[in-house]
Amino acid sequence: MNAQHASEAALVFVLIQLIIMIGAARALNTLFRWLGQPGVIGEIMAGLILGPSLFGHLFPAASIAVFGAHPAPAISAISQIGLTLLMFQIGMDFEFGLLKAGRNRRAVGIIAAASVATPLLLGLGVGWLSAPTLAPGRDPLPYALFCAVAMAITAVPILGRILRQFDLSRTRIGVVAISAAAINDLVGWLLLAAVSAFAASRLTGLSLALQWGGLIALGLALRYALAPLAAWMVRVFPLKQGELAPNMMAAVLVLVLGLAICTARLGVFAIFGGFAAGLLFHAHGAFVAAWRRQVGQFVLVFFLPVFFTFTGLRTNVLGLTGADDLVWLGVILAAAVLGKIVPVYLAGRLNGFDRDESAILAALMNTRALMELIVLNVGYDLGVLPQKVFTMLVIMAVATTIMTGPLLKLLLPRTGHVIPVGVEA
Repeated sequence: MNAQHASEAALVFVLIQLIIMIGAARALNTLFRWLGQPGVIGEIMAGLILGPSLFGHLFPAASIAVFGAHPAPAISAISQIGLTLLMFQIGMDFEFGLLKAGRNRRAVGIIAAASVATPLLLGLGVGWLSAPTLAPGRDPLPYALFCAVAMAITAVPILGRILRQFDLSRTRIGVVAISAAAINDLVGWLLLAAVSAFAASRLTGLSLALQWGGLIALGLALRYALAPLAAWMVRVFPLKQGELAPNMMAAVLVLVLGLAICTARLGVFAIFGGFAAGLLFHAHGAFVAAWRRQVGQFVLVFFLPVFFTFTGLRTNVLGLTGADDLVWLGVILAAAVLGKIVPVYLAGRLNGFDRDESAILAALMNTRALMELIVLNVGYDLGVLPQKVFTMLVIMAVATTIMTGPLLKLLLPRTGHVIPVGVEA
């Protein structure tokens, strides 16, 4: 009976956390959309508010009573499962056709290269220089590499929402931006997988050979066995009245979770298994649309707030108290913003965009948000990023995304573009 009471108490504890997380995220999502920002920024802010940056600071006893001294293992597990399912959705939605943008192909390639290379180098430099101060006792190379990837990435899902919000999806600027961001994103995920594998390995010849051999074998299996299997599943379990059959949904979930186990065992985190599974289905448009309707909304409304709150509970903005902390935060923000905006602006000018159009492209490519948080959580879980650096980079991710809306409102009227009213992010 005591064990049953303990189990019930643990369940109630987790349910209270979930109610608070989901309710706060939805409320802030609605508020930020009303303010003209992407709703996901509100959800990220909800996570920060519930963590030690505000609620935990003002009401420490209540915070421990609700969330505990550390996130509950159940919340951590829910967060990771949700992130794996989200990565499956991102993989399905990844539009490879954008990487072949007809007449704008040259502009897309140059802008993508500029938006990756410059912040990557700046991030590597900032990471290497800050390692003795911000990450003493840690291997400076993986730390610097994670800082570099964090600087370089652009958030395609958030960028897509912003383009729809401002009615830019069918404009030349919008097409070039989302296409360049798609390349940026793909390079970013490949870099993250490589850096994660490097940071997680013990750097022995045998372990590296086994790990990379396993990754190559998994890649071949995805291409020559699992891609045909996915196509076969779509044929055998067709949609009925636009809905996925329960057997198909179960089979896909088994495949997603199975691949997550594979990538976790290979040392590149379970989320990459979700992303790889999504790529298997991205060409099957009807399936993707049905999954988004039946499962996708639940993932966004239930699982994603858990991930954001989990991140917020690890982030303590008020922990940045020393002068050195604030200086390095300023350096990280400056490197992140200038490392995207300046090279993209120059690349835009070289490809026939005028000043305002180039500035708009630069503002769009500076969007990070969700993708950045995924990178940071991977680095934190590996023990590569210290808590203070994790906090600094979370602030950078939020700040660079929040910047986009106001910059577009300032720049778009100069090009004659009419900003629509009442369009949700």
